[in-house]
Amino acid sequence: MTKNISELHKPVALERTIEILGAALGETGAGKVLVDCTLGLGGHSEAFLERFSELTLIGIDRDPSALELAGKRLMRFGARARLVHAVYDEIADVVEDQGFEGVDAILLDLGVSSMQLDQADRGFAYSYDAPLDMRMDSTTGRTAAEVVNSYPEADLARIFKDFGEERYAKAVAHKIVEQRKAAPFTTSASLAAVIAKVIPFIPGKSSGHPAKRVFQALRIEVNRELDVLIDTMPAAISVLNLDGRILILAYHSLEDRIVKQAIMGAATSSAPIGLPELPEHAPTLKLVVKGAEMATDQEIAENPRAASVRLRAAQKIRVAA
Repeated sequence: MTKNISELHKPVALERTIEILGAALGETGAGKVLVDCTLGLGGHSEAFLERFSELTLIGIDRDPSALELAGKRLMRFGARARLVHAVYDEIADVVEDQGFEGVDAILLDLGVSSMQLDQADRGFAYSYDAPLDMRMDSTTGRTAAEVVNSYPEADLARIFKDFGEERYAKAVAHKIVEQRKAAPFTTSASLAAVIAKVIPFIPGKSSGHPAKRVFQALRIEVNRELDVLIDTMPAAISVLNLDGRILILAYHSLEDRIVKQAIMGAATSSAPIGLPELPEHAPTLKLVVKGAEMATDQEIAENPRAASVRLRAAQKIRVAA
């Protein structure tokens, strides 16, 4: 099973992630706790548990299918791997429920997982004909079909523009509303076909399928990804122990902007300009990585999904009162 899962999923920036977070875990990880907020198929988690023989892992994922597969992959680590069905903005409650006051390392590998993209029946990909679902947790919440078939045209246009940065957002929304009057959208292929009629594809200039940005926007809306991330960042920083480290892998500018604002805000003094810095105004984080690191050409060649990654990391230097 592990071999099959490994073929499905090659973790992005694995060695760099271990290098940065490992500095907070010591030689063996004895007495240390790592939270993998986006467990997925467990590739990063498996590597950390192998590298740090006494490390305790808390793996969080909202996708029951991912938890089941990762559970099989990590079973050999016994009680050192604690897997939790939750959304990562619940990190503080999860850590407390597991009996810890704080943790030493936090990993957030954002976006849709390779498993979700590659499973045709999940409806994430425009390249497969599947039910229009896109829920990371298929047990709860509205589906992409419900969004497409029920949202007013103005709301669809806003989502496509804000979450997909789609320049043809209004035209796509208008076409969708026009088409759904005849019959509701039920599959990813039917939606992708309508989008492709609106968004021009220019050979040599256009990047990817015309539906790429609209599908991204729908996925973000269905799973509330940006709202969840906004809530997650301060919660994650708060549960870090002193000298603990947090590392985030973001895959588009919307995610990265939220991460950057949260980290830079916590790494900047809050003292009013011109006044002395009191202890409560001192930064709580220091940057471990200056700016955002991109994948190397070699990694992109070996793992194309790393092409858009932006890595940011910071260390806890003060515990807020």
